[in-house]
Amino acid sequence: MISQRPRRNWGSERLRAPAQSHSESTQQRTDPSSRAGKTAQYINAAQISPLSIVTMSPLCLLLLALALVAVPGARGACPVPADLKKSDGTRTCARLYENSDPYYDNCCQGPELSVDPGTDLPYLPSDWSNSASSLVVAQRCELTVWSLPGKRGKTRKFSTGSYPRLEEYRKGIFGTWAKSISGLYCKCY
Repeated sequence: MISQRPRRNWGSERLRAPAQSHSESTQQRTDPSSRAGKTAQYINAAQISPLSIVTMSPLCLLLLALALVAVPGARGACPVPADLKKSDGTRTCARLYENSDPYYDNCCQGPELSVDPGTDLPYLPSDWSNSASSLVVAQRCELTVWSLPGKRGKTRKFSTGSYPRLEEYRKGIFGTWAKSISGLYCKCY
């Protein structure tokens, strides 16, 4: 017959600490003989002072600020809305781009369609229908888009700003606006 050894619950000492006064717990922390054979010291949550948390906060905020500065902006490679102008200096209402990428630095690249202020296109050109995946709207302008030709289907208004990944903008419950624009109207104030 094989004898079975009793099972030992390792770590139960940490869970079942006897009630001690503050002076006894301080003595145990400073006196190595009080914990014979135990080298690991455990910190109770009550022993952490609120001051240490407060002094750590500015450091955390500084690291967060540095991380945000080091990471490229959500704008990616898209132009700034104030820079949307033609080569002759005239104003552009919006610019649509065919390529998008999970990395923001690779967005707003590839073929582009520039839209003048007051442009009303219920039917996009055949090579641009359902192919735009990034767009930029100029300052003091608004771009209204439709999901179906002839200004039908779902609609959305994009105000001034850069939209590098239209996959992030919901169109109804299941769809996104990436490769879904079939008609548009752009106006500037």
